[in-house]
Amino acid sequence: MAMDMSWFDELESRIPHGEVRTRFAPSPTGYMHVGNLRTALYTYLIARHAGGKFLLRIEDTDQGRLVGDAVDVIYATTRQCGLDWDEGPDVGGPVGPYIQTERRHLYKKYAELLVEKGLAYYCFCEKTESAEDSGNFEKAEDPCRSLAPERLKELMFDAEMGRRPHPVIRQRIPQGNTTFHDAVYGDITVDNADLDDQILIKSDGLPTYNFANVIDDHLMGITHVVRGAEYLSSAPKYNLLYEAFGWEIPTYVHCSSVMFNDPATGVVRKMSKRCGDPSYQDLVAQGYLSQAVVNYVSLLGWAPHGDIAEQEFFTMDELIRAFEIEGISKSPSAFDMDKLNYFNAAYLRALPPEEFAREAEPWIRRAVKNEAYDAAAIAALLQARCEKLSDIPEKVDFFDALPEYGVDLFTNKKSKTNSEVSLEMLQQVCPVLEALPDWSQDAIHGALVGLAEKLSVKNATLMWPVRIAAAGKAVTPGGAVEICRILGRDETLRRLKLGLEKLGG
Repeated sequence: MAMDMSWFDELESRIPHGEVRTRFAPSPTGYMHVGNLRTALYTYLIARHAGGKFLLRIEDTDQGRLVGDAVDVIYATTRQCGLDWDEGPDVGGPVGPYIQTERRHLYKKYAELLVEKGLAYYCFCEKTESAEDSGNFEKAEDPCRSLAPERLKELMFDAEMGRRPHPVIRQRIPQGNTTFHDAVYGDITVDNADLDDQILIKSDGLPTYNFANVIDDHLMGITHVVRGAEYLSSAPKYNLLYEAFGWEIPTYVHCSSVMFNDPATGVVRKMSKRCGDPSYQDLVAQGYLSQAVVNYVSLLGWAPHGDIAEQEFFTMDELIRAFEIEGISKSPSAFDMDKLNYFNAAYLRALPPEEFAREAEPWIRRAVKNEAYDAAAIAALLQARCEKLSDIPEKVDFFDALPEYGVDLFTNKKSKTNSEVSLEMLQQVCPVLEALPDWSQDAIHGALVGLAEKLSVKNATLMWPVRIAAAGKAVTPGGAVEICRILGRDETLRRLKLGLEKLGG
């Protein structure tokens, strides 16, 4: 008996037309790695550049690999990166639901329609689905492709009675060749003999990824499908499914791999979480700004053209205006931590001081627990001196506790200091600072510069031992004047006198 097509016609009537529609469709199986972020970003930019719609869809049919908080992470990450969606699980839309397990009633009907057309078939073979997914089985002609109708009825009855597992539904790959077009790689032709009869519906009734995303992309009116180049080998099967249903094929945009320039080994390899490569969440936790990460990731495999061909730094609005699919490269790109540090340092320095202080304060307080020390004042010393926020604690820990240090730090050839000179400078400085009526930066600076002039020494000769005694470090954010001002008079003098003792004074 032929299927009642009114159900399918109703779904078709809901499909939006006449606009560019893209989707980001992550699986909630872990954190957002850099390749996922780039796919989401390019998908978003294609839609926004064309004035179209950007959709978020959660592909959760692989129930065995779900991670509990992954959906929340997807929402949070996508929003933090500025990728606002027009339709999705939380905002709704005309073609919902936008979570695949909530659409599970759709997929089997479409698979059964293919079976009716002779373009798919029930398979009772005992190949495990996990083995098939991983490719760990030898390709062979499936005996279920040509089951006699009576035998098929017997097997279906046995499955319904629980005497054998429910069958899967497989795509019937035809003989011949399949040619598909990709916006990045051009026309690609494959021999259908190299394609397996992939599973469309698993024995648990849920669809496979390859089937569900074709059905959903069509029903949601998706015009451009952006994904990694590793999915190029699956594109012929997608094409055959679109053709089997008589549907328009979307524009495929396959992006080349993101490689990782491993700073530990110098080896360039494919980026992988299994190798400990950072996810987006890892990068934020390491003190990188989201805007810097997004800007850098946008250039991993895409380049602007024309008058802005040399431009590196882009706001999101600038990316939307500039982004064109033609700028996507076929060549793999290398994720380089040094380059990301360069971007992040530039973004940190460009922040308004008060915004940098807000970003820096949690990192400052990891090391500076004493609330008497002004976090905003400390932040002002740091803004031009750190590549990432996680650099901060190590740079400012001396405020809370003077570290142990040796007298050798007082010797600096450029400043023309040694232990004897430093001893004399600190002996001269302490009474001047004790008598200072106003403990302000200008007052401290004026007093120290005036004293250097009185002693006929360079400013650096006086400032170096003061800074070493106050901080106990050779490298500090800010100089002697700024550090003394933040420490306060009493703590500064206590530390300078400890320096005198080290020097034998």
